[in-house]
Amino acid sequence: MKIEKTYIEGCFVVKPKIFTDDRGSFFESFNQDVFEEVSGLKVDFVQDNQSISKKGTLRGLHFQKDEFAQAKLVRVIKGEVLDVAVDLRPNSKTYLQHFSIILNDQNNFQLFVPRGFAHGFITLSESATFAYKCDNYYHKSSESGIMYNDPDLAIDWKLNTSEIQLSEKDSHLLHAKDLKL
Repeated sequence: MKIEKTYIEGCFVVKPKIFTDDRGSFFESFNQDVFEEVSGLKVDFVQDNQSISKKGTLRGLHFQKDEFAQAKLVRVIKGEVLDVAVDLRPNSKTYLQHFSIILNDQNNFQLFVPRGFAHGFITLSESATFAYKCDNYYHKSSESGIMYNDPDLAIDWKLNTSEIQLSEKDSHLLHAKDLKL
């Protein structure tokens, strides 16, 4: 397992070493000791989530506030997504900057999204199975989010607006400048 820093402090790309032979393939998707050694972070995951989405489904940009903030380790089990993390830490030198990466069932990359970030993804393949580990439990009254098309973020979601499908909740999120963090 190789862990690479991104240009946003605390955000890491996890790349597995994949072993392949006639039978198929194998890889270690997470190793706590290796992650802690490279990242310097102690993360205890307490909840695993999974979603299945059809092409054009955009989930995000979501986050939880205050003591219910969550760090996430996200990956694609089947299909392909564009995954996006937005830095919402007001004192960060990369405040309101985002990092995006293609995650799919071929590269098996994962993205570690630290607490203090909004997170979202859009399904680029016909469907995608998306899994993520969280270091804090979901708390409904602490959830919030940012509009995917916030002009201050200028995220390229790789699909035309007409192809994007949002939930009712996600279609009414705030712009970053209107958040009270």
